[in-house]
Amino acid sequence: MSEMVKRSKKTMPNSKDLKLLLTIGGLYALATFLSNTFVNIFLWKQSGNYIDIAIYNLFVYILQPISFVIAGKFAKKVDRTIIIRTGVIFLSIFYVTVLLAGDNASRFPYVLGAILGIGYGFYWLAFNVLTFEVTEPETRDFFNGILGTLQSLGGMIGPFSAGYIITRLDNFQGYSLIFFISFFLFLIAVICSFFLKKRKATGKFFFKHVVFERKTNQNWRNILYAHIFQGLREGLFIFMVAIWVYIATNSEFALGGFNLTVSLCSFIGYFMVTKFLKVEHRKHAILLGGVLLYIGVGLFVFQTGYWMLLVYGVVVGFAYPIFNVPFISLTYDIIGKAKGARDFRIEYIIIRELFVNFGRVSAIVIFIISVSLVDPKIMIPILLLTIGGGNLFAYYFVQKTDSSIYTGK
Repeated sequence: MSEMVKRSKKTMPNSKDLKLLLTIGGLYALATFLSNTFVNIFLWKQSGNYIDIAIYNLFVYILQPISFVIAGKFAKKVDRTIIIRTGVIFLSIFYVTVLLAGDNASRFPYVLGAILGIGYGFYWLAFNVLTFEVTEPETRDFFNGILGTLQSLGGMIGPFSAGYIITRLDNFQGYSLIFFISFFLFLIAVICSFFLKKRKATGKFFFKHVVFERKTNQNWRNILYAHIFQGLREGLFIFMVAIWVYIATNSEFALGGFNLTVSLCSFIGYFMVTKFLKVEHRKHAILLGGVLLYIGVGLFVFQTGYWMLLVYGVVVGFAYPIFNVPFISLTYDIIGKAKGARDFRIEYIIIRELFVNFGRVSAIVIFIISVSLVDPKIMIPILLLTIGGGNLFAYYFVQKTDSSIYTGK
Protein backbone atom coordinates (compact mmCIF):
# COMPACT_ATOMS: atom_id res chain seq x y z
CA MET A 1 0.00 0.00 0.00
CA SER A 2 2.78 2.42 0.93
CA GLU A 3 4.50 1.54 -2.36
CA MET A 4 1.39 2.59 -4.29
CA VAL A 5 1.26 5.91 -2.44
CA LYS A 6 4.90 6.57 -3.27
CA ARG A 7 4.26 5.82 -6.94
CA SER A 8 1.25 8.13 -6.94
CA LYS A 9 3.24 10.97 -5.43
CA LYS A 10 5.95 10.50 -8.01
CA THR A 11 3.42 10.48 -10.82
CA MET A 12 1.73 13.71 -9.80
CA PRO A 13 4.24 16.19 -8.29
CA ASN A 14 2.86 19.50 -7.09
CA SER A 15 -0.59 17.94 -7.39
CA LYS A 16 -2.53 21.11 -6.60
CA ASP A 17 -0.91 23.19 -9.34
CA LEU A 18 -0.94 20.22 -11.71
CA LYS A 19 -4.67 19.68 -11.22
CA LEU A 20 -5.40 23.40 -11.55
CA LEU A 21 -3.33 23.57 -14.75
CA LEU A 22 -5.18 20.56 -16.17
CA THR A 23 -8.50 22.17 -15.18
CA ILE A 24 -7.58 25.38 -17.01
CA GLY A 25 -6.40 23.33 -19.98
CA GLY A 26 -9.66 21.39 -19.97
CA LEU A 27 -11.79 24.56 -19.85
CA TYR A 28 -9.68 26.07 -22.63
CA ALA A 29 -10.16 22.93 -24.74
CA LEU A 30 -13.93 22.83 -24.22
CA ALA A 31 -14.32 26.55 -24.98
CA THR A 32 -12.18 26.47 -28.11
CA PHE A 33 -13.60 23.21 -29.47
CA LEU A 34 -17.11 24.49 -28.86
CA SER A 35 -16.60 27.57 -31.03
CA ASN A 36 -13.31 27.72 -32.94
CA THR A 37 -14.27 25.27 -35.66
CA PHE A 38 -17.50 27.17 -36.18
CA VAL A 39 -15.82 30.59 -36.32
CA ASN A 40 -14.29 29.49 -39.64
CA ILE A 41 -17.72 28.30 -40.84
CA PHE A 42 -19.37 31.48 -39.52
CA LEU A 43 -16.96 33.56 -41.63
CA TRP A 44 -17.21 31.19 -44.60
CA LYS A 45 -21.01 31.46 -44.71
CA GLN A 46 -20.70 35.25 -44.81
CA SER A 47 -18.00 35.57 -47.48
CA GLY A 48 -17.70 32.20 -49.27
CA ASN A 49 -14.08 33.12 -49.97
CA TYR A 50 -11.12 30.86 -49.13
CA ILE A 51 -8.75 33.84 -48.98
CA ASP A 52 -10.80 35.64 -46.30
CA ILE A 53 -10.63 32.54 -44.09
CA ALA A 54 -6.91 32.19 -44.79
CA ILE A 55 -6.28 35.86 -43.87
CA TYR A 56 -8.13 35.38 -40.57
CA ASN A 57 -5.92 32.38 -39.73
CA LEU A 58 -2.79 34.14 -41.05
CA PHE A 59 -3.25 37.01 -38.59
CA VAL A 60 -3.79 34.50 -35.78
CA TYR A 61 -0.39 32.92 -36.48
CA ILE A 62 1.42 36.20 -37.09
CA LEU A 63 0.26 37.78 -33.82
CA GLN A 64 0.66 34.59 -31.78
CA PRO A 65 4.50 34.46 -31.91
CA ILE A 66 4.79 38.25 -31.47
CA SER A 67 2.61 37.95 -28.35
CA PHE A 68 4.72 34.99 -27.25
CA VAL A 69 7.85 37.15 -27.22
CA ILE A 70 6.09 40.02 -25.41
CA ALA A 71 4.59 37.62 -22.87
CA GLY A 72 8.01 36.06 -22.36
CA LYS A 73 9.56 39.41 -21.51
CA PHE A 74 6.78 40.12 -19.02
CA ALA A 75 7.10 36.63 -17.53
CA LYS A 76 10.63 37.54 -16.44
CA LYS A 77 9.26 40.47 -14.45
CA VAL A 78 5.79 39.53 -13.22
CA ASP A 79 3.94 36.51 -11.87
CA ARG A 80 3.36 34.02 -14.70
CA THR A 81 -0.19 33.39 -13.53
CA ILE A 82 -0.89 36.98 -14.62
CA ILE A 83 0.35 36.05 -18.09
CA ILE A 84 -2.00 33.08 -18.44
CA ARG A 85 -4.82 35.23 -17.07
CA THR A 86 -4.11 37.91 -19.70
CA GLY A 87 -4.25 35.30 -22.45
CA VAL A 88 -7.61 33.98 -21.29
CA ILE A 89 -9.00 37.52 -21.04
CA PHE A 90 -8.02 38.24 -24.66
CA LEU A 91 -9.65 34.98 -25.73
CA SER A 92 -12.80 36.14 -23.96
CA ILE A 93 -12.59 39.51 -25.75
CA PHE A 94 -12.36 37.65 -29.06
CA TYR A 95 -15.74 35.99 -28.57
CA VAL A 96 -17.33 39.24 -27.41
CA THR A 97 -16.00 40.91 -30.58
CA VAL A 98 -17.44 38.16 -32.80
CA LEU A 99 -20.80 38.53 -31.06
CA LEU A 100 -20.81 42.31 -31.52
CA ALA A 101 -19.66 42.11 -35.16
CA GLY A 102 -22.40 39.61 -36.03
CA ASP A 103 -23.11 39.43 -39.77
CA ASN A 104 -20.28 41.90 -40.43
CA ALA A 105 -17.57 39.68 -38.89
CA SER A 106 -16.16 38.56 -42.27
CA ARG A 107 -15.34 42.21 -43.09
CA PHE A 108 -12.72 42.26 -40.32
CA PRO A 109 -10.83 38.93 -40.53
CA TYR A 110 -7.53 40.62 -39.67
CA VAL A 111 -8.94 42.21 -36.48
CA LEU A 112 -10.49 38.95 -35.27
CA GLY A 113 -7.35 37.01 -36.13
CA ALA A 114 -5.14 39.53 -34.32
CA ILE A 115 -7.18 39.42 -31.09
CA LEU A 116 -7.24 35.61 -31.10
CA GLY A 117 -3.51 35.44 -31.87
CA ILE A 118 -2.70 37.71 -28.92
CA GLY A 119 -4.83 35.53 -26.64
CA TYR A 120 -3.14 32.36 -27.89
CA GLY A 121 0.33 33.87 -27.47
CA PHE A 122 -0.10 34.91 -23.84
CA TYR A 123 -2.03 31.77 -22.89
CA TRP A 124 0.32 29.22 -24.44
CA LEU A 125 3.50 30.94 -23.24
CA ALA A 126 2.32 30.75 -19.65
CA PHE A 127 0.78 27.28 -20.02
CA ASN A 128 3.92 25.80 -21.58
CA VAL A 129 6.22 27.34 -18.97
CA LEU A 130 3.99 26.15 -16.13
CA THR A 131 3.84 22.67 -17.69
CA PHE A 132 7.63 22.62 -17.81
CA GLU A 133 7.79 23.54 -14.12
CA VAL A 134 5.14 21.22 -12.66
CA THR A 135 6.33 18.09 -14.50
CA GLU A 136 9.50 16.03 -14.57
CA PRO A 137 10.89 13.91 -17.46
CA GLU A 138 9.33 10.74 -16.04
CA THR A 139 5.87 12.32 -15.61
CA ARG A 140 5.60 14.36 -18.83
CA ASP A 141 4.09 11.57 -20.89
CA PHE A 142 1.49 11.16 -18.13
CA PHE A 143 0.70 14.89 -17.94
CA ASN A 144 0.55 15.33 -21.73
CA GLY A 145 -1.58 12.21 -22.00
CA ILE A 146 -4.09 13.44 -19.41
CA LEU A 147 -4.15 16.88 -21.03
CA GLY A 148 -4.72 15.24 -24.40
CA THR A 149 -7.55 13.19 -22.90
CA LEU A 150 -9.22 16.37 -21.59
CA GLN A 151 -8.75 18.00 -24.99
CA SER A 152 -10.36 14.99 -26.63
CA LEU A 153 -13.31 15.17 -24.24
CA GLY A 154 -13.66 18.84 -25.13
CA GLY A 155 -13.48 17.86 -28.78
CA MET A 156 -16.27 15.31 -28.32
CA ILE A 157 -18.62 17.49 -26.31
CA GLY A 158 -17.91 20.89 -27.86
CA PRO A 159 -18.37 20.62 -31.67
CA PHE A 160 -21.21 18.07 -31.48
CA SER A 161 -23.13 20.22 -28.99
CA ALA A 162 -22.43 23.35 -31.02
CA GLY A 163 -23.58 21.71 -34.24
CA TYR A 164 -26.78 20.58 -32.56
CA ILE A 165 -27.45 24.04 -31.08
CA ILE A 166 -26.87 25.82 -34.40
CA THR A 167 -29.16 23.48 -36.35
CA ARG A 168 -31.91 23.65 -33.73
CA LEU A 169 -31.90 27.44 -33.47
CA ASP A 170 -31.88 30.17 -36.06
CA ASN A 171 -28.32 30.26 -37.44
CA PHE A 172 -27.27 33.59 -35.91
CA GLN A 173 -28.94 32.79 -32.57
CA GLY A 174 -27.18 29.43 -32.48
CA TYR A 175 -23.77 30.91 -33.24
CA SER A 176 -24.36 33.68 -30.69
CA LEU A 177 -25.20 31.15 -27.99
CA ILE A 178 -22.11 28.97 -28.52
CA PHE A 179 -19.83 32.03 -28.63
CA PHE A 180 -21.35 33.24 -25.35
CA ILE A 181 -20.84 29.82 -23.72
CA SER A 182 -17.16 29.91 -24.76
CA PHE A 183 -16.85 33.37 -23.26
CA PHE A 184 -18.34 32.09 -19.98
CA LEU A 185 -15.97 29.07 -19.85
CA PHE A 186 -12.98 31.38 -20.27
CA LEU A 187 -14.25 33.46 -17.35
CA ILE A 188 -14.19 30.32 -15.17
CA ALA A 189 -10.63 29.63 -16.36
CA VAL A 190 -9.62 33.15 -15.26
CA ILE A 191 -11.04 32.45 -11.80
CA CYS A 192 -9.12 29.15 -11.58
CA SER A 193 -5.87 30.96 -12.44
CA PHE A 194 -6.10 32.94 -9.18
CA PHE A 195 -5.54 29.70 -7.22
CA LEU A 196 -2.27 28.79 -8.95
CA LYS A 197 0.88 29.18 -6.93
CA LYS A 198 2.65 32.42 -7.79
CA ARG A 199 5.66 31.79 -10.00
CA LYS A 200 7.87 34.74 -10.82
CA ALA A 201 10.99 34.21 -12.90
CA THR A 202 14.14 36.17 -12.20
CA GLY A 203 16.91 37.36 -14.44
CA LYS A 204 17.08 39.08 -17.81
CA PHE A 205 15.49 38.12 -21.10
CA PHE A 206 18.27 36.37 -23.11
CA PHE A 207 16.58 35.81 -26.45
CA LYS A 208 19.72 35.77 -28.64
CA HIS A 209 21.49 33.30 -26.39
CA VAL A 210 18.82 30.65 -27.01
CA VAL A 211 18.66 31.41 -30.76
CA PHE A 212 22.41 30.83 -31.11
CA GLU A 213 22.19 27.64 -29.04
CA ARG A 214 21.06 25.98 -32.31
CA LYS A 215 24.62 26.25 -33.62
CA THR A 216 26.14 24.11 -30.88
CA ASN A 217 23.21 21.96 -29.71
CA GLN A 218 22.29 19.41 -32.38
CA ASN A 219 19.26 18.11 -30.48
CA TRP A 220 17.82 21.61 -30.09
CA ARG A 221 18.42 22.40 -33.78
CA ASN A 222 16.77 19.22 -35.01
CA ILE A 223 13.69 19.46 -32.79
CA LEU A 224 13.16 23.07 -33.95
CA TYR A 225 13.28 21.99 -37.60
CA ALA A 226 10.82 19.23 -36.77
CA HIS A 227 8.45 21.84 -35.33
CA ILE A 228 8.55 23.83 -38.59
CA PHE A 229 7.19 20.83 -40.50
CA GLN A 230 4.62 20.10 -37.82
CA GLY A 231 3.49 23.72 -38.13
CA LEU A 232 3.25 23.48 -41.93
CA ARG A 233 0.58 20.80 -41.71
CA GLU A 234 -1.29 22.53 -38.88
CA GLY A 235 -1.39 25.88 -40.67
CA LEU A 236 -3.32 24.47 -43.62
CA PHE A 237 -5.41 21.70 -42.11
CA ILE A 238 -6.67 23.68 -39.11
CA PHE A 239 -9.18 25.53 -41.31
CA MET A 240 -9.38 23.50 -44.54
CA VAL A 241 -10.76 20.35 -42.90
CA ALA A 242 -13.72 22.17 -41.32
CA ILE A 243 -14.57 24.01 -44.53
CA TRP A 244 -14.38 20.90 -46.73
CA VAL A 245 -16.53 18.87 -44.34
CA TYR A 246 -19.09 21.68 -44.26
CA ILE A 247 -19.06 22.03 -48.07
CA ALA A 248 -19.53 18.25 -48.44
CA THR A 249 -22.48 18.13 -46.02
CA ASN A 250 -23.83 21.71 -45.83
CA SER A 251 -24.61 20.95 -42.18
CA GLU A 252 -23.09 22.21 -38.93
CA PHE A 253 -24.51 19.13 -37.20
CA ALA A 254 -22.63 16.84 -39.61
CA LEU A 255 -19.46 18.84 -38.92
CA GLY A 256 -20.08 18.38 -35.20
CA GLY A 257 -20.49 14.64 -35.77
CA PHE A 258 -17.22 14.55 -37.68
CA ASN A 259 -15.39 16.30 -34.84
CA LEU A 260 -17.02 13.96 -32.34
CA THR A 261 -15.59 11.01 -34.28
CA VAL A 262 -12.09 12.52 -34.36
CA SER A 263 -12.14 13.40 -30.68
CA LEU A 264 -13.59 10.06 -29.53
CA CYS A 265 -10.76 8.25 -31.31
CA SER A 266 -8.24 10.73 -29.88
CA PHE A 267 -9.66 10.15 -26.40
CA ILE A 268 -9.08 6.41 -26.74
CA GLY A 269 -5.70 7.06 -28.36
CA TYR A 270 -4.47 9.36 -25.59
CA PHE A 271 -5.56 6.86 -22.95
CA MET A 272 -3.73 4.01 -24.70
CA VAL A 273 -0.57 6.04 -25.36
CA THR A 274 -0.46 7.32 -21.78
CA LYS A 275 -0.88 3.80 -20.42
CA PHE A 276 1.42 1.83 -22.71
CA LEU A 277 3.99 4.11 -24.36
CA LYS A 278 7.49 3.54 -23.01
CA VAL A 279 10.09 6.28 -23.08
CA GLU A 280 12.47 4.26 -25.24
CA HIS A 281 9.78 3.83 -27.92
CA ARG A 282 9.05 7.52 -28.41
CA LYS A 283 10.75 7.80 -31.81
CA HIS A 284 8.92 4.74 -33.14
CA ALA A 285 5.62 6.22 -31.98
CA ILE A 286 6.38 9.56 -33.68
CA LEU A 287 7.15 7.74 -36.95
CA LEU A 288 3.95 5.68 -36.73
CA GLY A 289 1.89 8.78 -35.97
CA GLY A 290 3.44 10.63 -38.91
CA VAL A 291 2.72 7.76 -41.31
CA LEU A 292 -0.90 7.46 -40.16
CA LEU A 293 -1.44 11.21 -40.49
CA TYR A 294 -0.22 11.12 -44.09
CA ILE A 295 -2.41 8.12 -44.88
CA GLY A 296 -5.24 10.26 -43.54
CA VAL A 297 -4.34 13.01 -46.03
CA GLY A 298 -4.92 10.59 -48.91
CA LEU A 299 -8.30 9.56 -47.48
CA PHE A 300 -9.28 13.21 -47.06
CA VAL A 301 -8.25 14.40 -50.52
CA PHE A 302 -9.78 11.46 -52.40
CA GLN A 303 -12.89 11.09 -50.24
CA THR A 304 -16.15 10.36 -52.06
CA GLY A 305 -18.62 11.29 -49.33
CA TYR A 306 -19.29 11.90 -45.67
CA TRP A 307 -18.57 8.30 -44.63
CA MET A 308 -15.09 8.49 -46.12
CA LEU A 309 -14.55 11.72 -44.19
CA LEU A 310 -15.50 9.84 -41.02
CA VAL A 311 -12.90 7.17 -41.86
CA TYR A 312 -10.37 9.99 -42.19
CA GLY A 313 -11.52 11.24 -38.78
CA VAL A 314 -10.92 7.82 -37.22
CA VAL A 315 -7.39 7.56 -38.66
CA VAL A 316 -6.21 11.03 -37.62
CA GLY A 317 -8.03 10.74 -34.30
CA PHE A 318 -5.78 7.83 -33.34
CA ALA A 319 -2.71 9.26 -35.11
CA TYR A 320 -2.52 12.59 -33.26
CA PRO A 321 -1.98 11.10 -29.77
CA ILE A 322 0.57 8.63 -31.12
CA PHE A 323 2.53 11.54 -32.60
CA ASN A 324 1.89 14.37 -30.15
CA VAL A 325 2.47 12.79 -26.72
CA PRO A 326 6.04 11.58 -27.40
CA PHE A 327 6.84 14.61 -29.60
CA ILE A 328 5.88 17.16 -26.90
CA SER A 329 7.59 15.16 -24.15
CA LEU A 330 10.77 14.80 -26.24
CA THR A 331 10.78 18.56 -26.85
CA TYR A 332 10.54 19.36 -23.13
CA ASP A 333 13.30 16.86 -22.32
CA ILE A 334 15.62 18.41 -24.92
CA ILE A 335 14.91 21.86 -23.48
CA GLY A 336 15.50 20.51 -19.97
CA LYS A 337 18.97 19.28 -20.94
CA ALA A 338 19.90 22.36 -22.97
CA LYS A 339 22.44 24.92 -21.79
CA GLY A 340 21.02 27.32 -19.23
CA ALA A 341 17.58 25.67 -19.30
CA ARG A 342 16.93 26.50 -15.66
CA ASP A 343 17.30 30.24 -16.27
CA PHE A 344 16.23 30.40 -19.92
CA ARG A 345 13.27 28.01 -20.04
CA ILE A 346 10.97 30.84 -21.14
CA GLU A 347 13.27 31.79 -23.99
CA TYR A 348 13.51 28.16 -25.16
CA ILE A 349 9.73 27.81 -25.24
CA ILE A 350 9.39 31.10 -27.15
CA ILE A 351 11.90 29.99 -29.80
CA ARG A 352 10.07 26.69 -30.20
CA GLU A 353 6.79 28.57 -30.71
CA LEU A 354 8.40 30.88 -33.26
CA PHE A 355 9.50 27.89 -35.34
CA VAL A 356 6.05 26.23 -35.14
CA ASN A 357 4.38 29.45 -36.25
CA PHE A 358 6.92 30.00 -39.00
CA GLY A 359 5.66 26.71 -40.42
CA ARG A 360 2.00 27.69 -39.95
CA VAL A 361 2.41 31.14 -41.52
CA SER A 362 4.42 29.69 -44.41
CA ALA A 363 1.65 27.20 -45.17
CA ILE A 364 -1.05 29.88 -45.17
CA VAL A 365 1.00 32.30 -47.31
CA ILE A 366 1.66 29.50 -49.82
CA PHE A 367 -2.08 28.75 -49.79
CA ILE A 368 -3.11 32.38 -50.40
CA ILE A 369 -0.64 32.83 -53.27
CA SER A 370 -1.52 29.47 -54.84
CA VAL A 371 -5.31 29.84 -54.83
CA SER A 372 -4.94 33.41 -56.11
CA LEU A 373 -3.07 32.15 -59.18
CA VAL A 374 -4.70 28.76 -59.80
CA ASP A 375 -8.28 27.48 -59.53
CA PRO A 376 -8.76 26.42 -55.87
CA LYS A 377 -10.41 23.15 -56.99
CA ILE A 378 -7.15 22.18 -58.66
CA MET A 379 -4.67 23.74 -56.26
CA ILE A 380 -6.09 22.80 -52.84
CA PRO A 381 -5.72 18.98 -53.30
CA ILE A 382 -2.11 19.50 -54.45
CA LEU A 383 -1.34 21.61 -51.38
CA LEU A 384 -2.99 19.11 -49.04
CA LEU A 385 -0.99 16.20 -50.49
CA THR A 386 2.34 18.04 -50.23
CA ILE A 387 2.10 20.17 -47.08
CA GLY A 388 0.02 17.42 -45.43
CA GLY A 389 3.17 15.32 -45.05
CA GLY A 390 4.60 17.76 -42.50
CA ASN A 391 4.44 15.43 -39.48
CA LEU A 392 6.11 12.64 -41.44
CA PHE A 393 8.88 15.01 -42.55
CA ALA A 394 9.26 16.09 -38.92
CA TYR A 395 10.32 12.53 -38.05
CA TYR A 396 13.42 12.92 -40.24
CA PHE A 397 14.73 15.47 -37.74
CA VAL A 398 13.36 13.68 -34.67
CA GLN A 399 15.29 10.52 -35.47
CA LYS A 400 18.53 12.55 -35.56
CA THR A 401 18.15 13.57 -31.90
CA ASP A 402 20.14 11.78 -29.21
CA SER A 403 17.96 9.19 -27.45
CA SER A 404 20.07 9.38 -24.28
CA ILE A 405 18.45 12.79 -23.64
CA TYR A 406 15.31 11.09 -22.40
CA THR A 407 16.24 7.45 -21.80
CA GLY A 408 19.19 8.19 -19.53
CA LYS A 409 21.24 5.53 -21.34
